[in-house]
Amino acid sequence: MKPQLRIASAFAALALVAGLSAGAQASTFHAWEVANVSWGDVLNVRKYPASTSQIQSAYPNGTVLQMTGRCTGGLHLDQVAGQPGWKKAQAVRYRWCEVWHDPAQNGNFATGWVYGKYITPY
Repeated sequence: MKPQLRIASAFAALALVAGLSAGAQASTFHAWEVANVSWGDVLNVRKYPASTSQIQSAYPNGTVLQMTGRCTGGLHLDQVAGQPGWKKAQAVRYRWCEVWHDPAQNGNFATGWVYGKYITPY
């Protein structure tokens, strides 16, 4: 599935979940792109924010990911939203950030974690 279709599917799933969650606080997704992965390699999305955690999926450079906004160390991507791209990338460089993705590409979206060194604002 093309990254653009994946993004559209993620937004549709989010809208459905948001509509079903009465009283839940609204959440904003942030689009970031897989970058800086060595040629021929992929970025692993892990179940928990640790390099030893189970791999859920993997994406090559250029793949657009939907970030939930939550990162380790108490950082939320909303805190850096108005900053230049290089500052955003610097803020997450040594943190794990949560993504909303479809690991099996079957419509069952889940959260996972990616290492910030390998993502950049889209």
